[in-house]
Amino acid sequence: MAEVKLHGTWSSPYSYRVIWALKLKGTPFDYVEEDLAYKSSLLLQYNPVHKKIPVLVHGGKPICESMVIIEYIDEKWPENPLLPTDPYDRAVARFWIRFLEDKGLVLRKLLFSSGEEHEKAKKEILEMLEIVEEHGLLGENEFFNGEKIGAVDIAFGSIIYWLDTVDA
Repeated sequence: MAEVKLHGTWSSPYSYRVIWALKLKGTPFDYVEEDLAYKSSLLLQYNPVHKKIPVLVHGGKPICESMVIIEYIDEKWPENPLLPTDPYDRAVARFWIRFLEDKGLVLRKLLFSSGEEHEKAKKEILEMLEIVEEHGLLGENEFFNGEKIGAVDIAFGSIIYWLDTVDA
């Protein structure tokens, strides 16, 4: 198997998404901790467009953006699928991932604001979670993907730690 390296940082929920996906797949990898204040030449080489983490390097080829990386991992190592195989269910999973990605700025506001702006962001996050609870987790399923953890669970799970640190 070609060498797999993940460039990330300990404080990034996006790095953890990829770590969890690799572990669920049972894919061995080397982790490279990046200091985002002093970006390494390798990080800049592997992600010259956005210059950010995470970056997965497989066989010398870089893949950027956490959810793009997760889809790559899912296609490259098909055992223990993270996305449904049915096209409709796969589209629904991508919808919920996109829903969360679109709300990312609100989460950032919640983490890095105070006063009225913080309260507004808190309200928006609670509304988002109500929508997910009402429309996303349907039936008796424990996870978005049914009986197993999948890409949607990984995407949402990566923000739980940060929500827990906020005094709601």
